Amino acid sequence: MMVSSNSFGKSLLGKHVCAAINPYNSPVASLFIKAAPCLATGNVLIVKPSEKSPLGSLAVAPLFEEAGFPPGVVQVLPGDGKTGALLAEHMRVRKISFTGSVATGKKIQIAAAQSNLKRVTLELGGKSPAVIFEDADIDNAVTWTINGILARTGQVCVAASRVYVQKSISEKFISQYVERMKAAALGIGDPQDPDTRYGPLADSAAFEKVRAMISRGKEEAELVVGGNQIGTKGCFIEPTVFLNPKPDAEIYRNEVFGPVVVVKTFDTEEEVIEAANDTEYGLMAGVFTKDINRALRVSARIDSGVVGVNCVSMMHIQAPFGGKKASGIGREFGEYALRAFTEPKTILIK
Repeated sequence: MMVSSNSFGKSLLGKHVCAAINPYNSPVASLFIKAAPCLATGNVLIVKPSEKSPLGSLAVAPLFEEAGFPPGVVQVLPGDGKTGALLAEHMRVRKISFTGSVATGKKIQIAAAQSNLKRVTLELGGKSPAVIFEDADIDNAVTWTINGILARTGQVCVAASRVYVQKSISEKFISQYVERMKAAALGIGDPQDPDTRYGPLADSAAFEKVRAMISRGKEEAELVVGGNQIGTKGCFIEPTVFLNPKPDAEIYRNEVFGPVVVVKTFDTEEEVIEAANDTEYGLMAGVFTKDINRALRVSARIDSGVVGVNCVSMMHIQAPFGGKKASGIGREFGEYALRAFTEPKTILIK
């Protein structure tokens, strides 16, 4: 339902008008993730889906009314970044939940502060480290880290894009990892085939961005797998692995949002913790070891909102999810999501 910026809120029910600005890589899931706590706490929601993937949200929105919600409680407002900016700065919106890039998240926070100091939840980017210790189950570690970079072709904020492997097992791990990455592209198939295992990047802009970062990465790290376009049509790019990046390499420091990973070796626990934390991101991490004491010790010291033990690049709907530092503000899922859509109130009676 399209609504003008000066009319929404007047016909809506509930305590406050909230807004959700959602990403292209999980449009329907993001809608439900934000709508559930919003509606459960008595608020109403305006959803601004990404202009790259609006149709799923438009299709789902009428189902809320069919399920018994009053008309207008959930509305979808398609548009580009200007539409999101209107919501972020609108005085009738009291809460905004955004999932997307760090750059856009900063703009939303500024707009929220300059308007009515609306509450903001930001779920932003990541450069997730996966730490593989010498006592880890290598097969398990390879499987999780491969899936963690190739899920949705690397277009996820929790992608395992930095892999640290202890030197004593590095040759065995890297050999298996590289072979699996080489094999991944063989399942590409027809882009229209739902059984295709390895899909394209979102559009030509995303494709060119990733390809440019790979090109620059060749000057700053050792390319051992991939880096090329697959075929001549569409936005398919090979799974790509770099080794031994320079400390300030762009491919190592910045989120790629594509099927690109950097693998580094380490000697000691202290060394890898320092490397894992040497980033402005802090969303997801993984620690692979059979030693539960080490797992808990390292997990506690990695500066990340979520840490998986013998797993990575995943989330659980019953547990809080969100990042530290530039990866975001606030948490989604569980009771923390309900808190984000409510305000504590104290009444003192003498």
